[in-house]
Amino acid sequence: MAELLRVSSKSKPNSVAGAIAGVLRESGAVKIQVIGAGALNQAIKAIAIARGYVAPSGISLVCIPSFKDVVINGEERTAILLTIEDINKVISLH
Repeated sequence: MAELLRVSSKSKPNSVAGAIAGVLRESGAVKIQVIGAGALNQAIKAIAIARGYVAPSGISLVCIPSFKDVVINGEERTAILLTIEDINKVISLH
């Protein structure tokens, strides 16, 4: 199963990008969970930066968005879950 990274509106895109690249190189997939527009913005910037980090090694990213219900402090919220994978591995599975 892919490692889950939680990104907030205060997350630094370069730091998140480094984490994304590291996990992708290690396991081939990573999931990013965000709640809110600011967090989604930071996550998308991080994915774009991470693409630049991993592209020279032949990894092409694909991003699959979905919704996930989560409970935070007893309150149910809807998060966006971004699954990031190497498209070359996804294609080879089909």
